[in-house]
Amino acid sequence: MTLIVNQVYFCPYKAVNKNLRMENTTPPKKKSPVLFIVMAVVAVAAFFGIRSFLHNLKYEITDNAQIESRSVPVISRVAGYVDSLGVDDYGKVGQNELIIKIDDAEYALAVVQSQADLLNAQADETNAQASYSNSLANRKLSSANADVQLTRLNKAKADLARDESLLKEGAITPKQLEDTRSTYEGANKQYTANQDQISLASTQVAIAQAQIQKIKALIETRKAALDQAKLKLSYCRITAPVSGRIGKRSIEKGQFVQAGAPLFSIVNDESFWIVANFKETQLEKMKEGQEVNIKLDGYPDLEIKGKIASFSQATGAKFALLPADNATGNFVKVTQRVPVKIDIVNANAYKNVLRAGLSAEVEVNVK
Repeated sequence: MTLIVNQVYFCPYKAVNKNLRMENTTPPKKKSPVLFIVMAVVAVAAFFGIRSFLHNLKYEITDNAQIESRSVPVISRVAGYVDSLGVDDYGKVGQNELIIKIDDAEYALAVVQSQADLLNAQADETNAQASYSNSLANRKLSSANADVQLTRLNKAKADLARDESLLKEGAITPKQLEDTRSTYEGANKQYTANQDQISLASTQVAIAQAQIQKIKALIETRKAALDQAKLKLSYCRITAPVSGRIGKRSIEKGQFVQAGAPLFSIVNDESFWIVANFKETQLEKMKEGQEVNIKLDGYPDLEIKGKIASFSQATGAKFALLPADNATGNFVKVTQRVPVKIDIVNANAYKNVLRAGLSAEVEVNVK
């Protein structure tokens, strides 16, 4: 009985225990890949964050920058109708190249008129020189006549003195003395008239000299007028002041242009630089001569080097129409930006891609 009971007792226990073990042995769950993705993202972010932090310790960076160049306006110095054009929109021109010709018929006639006026004045000078020579001769002749008359006056004076002595001695009659005195008085008056002629001749010489000086001044005026007419004639040929490319052409052949009116502009393609507007908080470690890395938005793969050339003595806001005043309570204090000029190293190698106004990103090596 005992043996049977044991078999009956233990067999169910073992079966139940076996079933329990089978129910508790479930397969383990697999770990989610999201954790690995998050960890990878955190690691990459940490890497680039540390890299950016270390990079920012060495560089001052701004994307508020653009390429600058000299833009030279083409201005007509004379008024007239456009006779011919040698340029087209955005065309390339060389320095001193003829780009516009204004109808010069009117200015050519002005040159001819000025030349005729100059010749007329030069002829007047010749006449004045002749008048001056004649006045000199008249003065010389009057002086010679006065000398002859002085001799006659001296003789008449001596004759009068002698006849007065002879009259006292009774050697001559009173009638003879009267004739001698009359001769003396006539000679004296004639001598006085000769002196007046000398004075008149001297005055004529002075007048002739003044006339010559006046005509010489007139000649200089006519020469200046001729030079001015020739200068205006030369202004009818408008040449390029610099080499480069023109902007939008706003004139056509036959159009009337006013003197002093800008026609279009030429962008100098020989000189380019960068103007970067850095925050005032970035300027502490920046100085002239530091190396600069330049990236153009339009050519991101192009590596351009530069150097700081100079700093503006005023912030960009100071050049605004209504500059903000951070020192008063009427404005919210904002971080100001200071323009910094950056020279492009070997700019000629990038002439084909550099354009005034292109946006750029610059980083200055402050270490």
